[in-house]
Amino acid sequence: MKSKFIAIALLLAVALTSCDAVDDLLSFNISNETSIKINSTSPINLPSEIITPEVTTNSSAEFENNKTKASLVKDVKLRSLKLAIADPSDKTFTFLKSVHLYISTTDSDEIELAYQDNINATTNTIDLICTDKKLDQYIKADKYKIRTKVTLKETLTKDVTIKAEMKFRVTADPF
Repeated sequence: MKSKFIAIALLLAVALTSCDAVDDLLSFNISNETSIKINSTSPINLPSEIITPEVTTNSSAEFENNKTKASLVKDVKLRSLKLAIADPSDKTFTFLKSVHLYISTTDSDEIELAYQDNINATTNTIDLICTDKKLDQYIKADKYKIRTKVTLKETLTKDVTIKAEMKFRVTADPF
């Protein structure tokens, strides 16, 4: 009886481990970036919305490079979203209280992508907290929109341009 239990436990462990190994073999990363411009006229302590230009995905080429196609993609999740101040180069994120980024397409509803509240960064880069939403329909699309909601804690004397670097983890079915 004890040996049967051990055999079943080992079999389950191998099966679960092999599923993760197969998913790792069928997974790859896609990176995209966009720029966000915060105007010096933005109000303090009130949320301001910023619409970025549409981000053109290169997902079809990425799928092909990874020997898959959009119809086989089963799971896309945001793995990281880093904001870096591009201009002015000497600016840090001390002016920013909170930031929330949302993603949408013409065919899909808007959902929250990543956020950070109570920002106390004294550097020119910050990592946002990624949501665990499924992003398949957004990354499979030719283009998507990013809407940014920021709350400032100090007045900006110059416009600030921020580069948003997004890394998505894509997992595809083998068949």
